[in-house]
Amino acid sequence: MGRLFLGMDGGGSNARARLVDGTGRWLGEGRGGPANIGSDPEGAVMSLEAAVSMALATAGLAKCDRADVVAVIGAAGAADPGMAARLIGAPFGFGRLRVVTDAEIALEGAFAGGDGGIVIVGTGSQAYGRLGDRRIRVGGWGAALSDGGSGVLIGRNAARRALEAYEGLAAPSPMTATIFDRLGGSGPALSAFGKTARPSDWAALAPVVFDYAEAGDAAAGAIIAAAVAEIEALIGRLAGEGIDRIALVGGLASSYLPRLSSRFACLIAEPAGDALDGALSLARRDASE
Repeated sequence: MGRLFLGMDGGGSNARARLVDGTGRWLGEGRGGPANIGSDPEGAVMSLEAAVSMALATAGLAKCDRADVVAVIGAAGAADPGMAARLIGAPFGFGRLRVVTDAEIALEGAFAGGDGGIVIVGTGSQAYGRLGDRRIRVGGWGAALSDGGSGVLIGRNAARRALEAYEGLAAPSPMTATIFDRLGGSGPALSAFGKTARPSDWAALAPVVFDYAEAGDAAAGAIIAAAVAEIEALIGRLAGEGIDRIALVGGLASSYLPRLSSRFACLIAEPAGDALDGALSLARRDASE
């Protein structure tokens, strides 16, 4: 059968896996649930395992074939060496495994190993760039203190605005009514949701807010305007380090692109590939060393 290569992307909303053979021929893909190793190590391993199993099953391979696999996992939260070690020690059964951050594989995929920068905008957010041997990281430290413009913060801000509108502390709008009803339709229900919601639960509200902002909803528009300013700050930070091509990647990238100021037009680049392409590129490089 020969050597196989597996690229995996573990993010706050889902895990993905892509399997190819030595010629780069696609063999299979898989998907699992949320996979942020920093916030939920056990859940991340389970989600990644589900994605791997699906990719292997699609390819018609058995679990014993994992010994022929060279794998790279790019995972949210893997910047912490302790968290990365938990993934390396998980019983995936690969012949060879390297763990890097989700930003590293996204950057590799976007610029095929060359210099450039990315702003990841999905469940979380982060700016990450490469200039020669330098790496520039801004953000991505979790929604409690960081991750401006992320789906988590958009969702939380929308839920808070919905509760404020219900209590007469802010003007109501169609968006606040929709969010309020979606989260249970009462103050206690919103409070209960807030106490148990995972990052992916908050981020699931972000597309609703973008849709209402597009329709002219004032409350949604204010939330999205603030989020756009935070994403533009990340782009500006990379540009200030001398990075002259920057790709927006992640689940909310297409929602942000038309909202960016025209002053960034000369910086924004189309990514050459996605995060799984980047993980596979790193896996092939590992096999050649």
